[in-house]
Amino acid sequence: MRIALLEDEQDQADLVCAWLNAAGHSCHVYMLGKDLVREAQRETFDLFLLDWEVPGMSGAEVLVWIRANIPEPVPVLFVTARQREQDIVHALSSGADDYMTKPLGKLELLARIDALGRRARASQRVDEDVLEFGQLIVDCRSRQIKLGGAEVAMTQKDYELAVFLLRNVGRLLSRGYILEAVWGQSAEINTRTVDTHVSRIRGKLQLKPENGWRLSAVYQHGYRLERVEADAR
Repeated sequence: MRIALLEDEQDQADLVCAWLNAAGHSCHVYMLGKDLVREAQRETFDLFLLDWEVPGMSGAEVLVWIRANIPEPVPVLFVTARQREQDIVHALSSGADDYMTKPLGKLELLARIDALGRRARASQRVDEDVLEFGQLIVDCRSRQIKLGGAEVAMTQKDYELAVFLLRNVGRLLSRGYILEAVWGQSAEINTRTVDTHVSRIRGKLQLKPENGWRLSAVYQHGYRLERVEADAR
């Protein structure tokens, strides 16, 4: 998962980030709440890991901003040295999905993150062999996509990107997020690569309003694939 970590203590941030990266996640560290909020307006994350006590805009205020401004139900794990019941209740009632107190334990933290990830993916059909999206049929076993019964010729990356977009219909995806998810976080390519592949997929799969789809570029952010109702075409 692509995780945004809000933590103003450098040693703690380095430690937690090392744990997450070693577990296969991609950790992005922010020392200030305002910096995370600014980045979250143009980047996409699978989970937010927020410390309460940070200078300026607190973790609690960032949590409120996330729930008010990010339409997707992104999991939030709240971390703090506060252990009073009323603090825990405040965090959960403000929209946090889980709550941990410091000092953090590596195995518990990773287990809680994995649990939140499973919960977030529960509504997605990630384990199905065949996915159906109207006229688009995805055969995950043969890695083929058919449009109206005819197989669409695609490169491996085109296929992986198409399936990624289809699994995230309605979600705003930043170019950086797409790069990490499809090409891998260590890939040395630029965001123009994403634009080229998206344009190719739009044409090959006929992702147009007249076919019930809209694949839009969102200025300074990325892309969103949406279903279009007949009366909105």
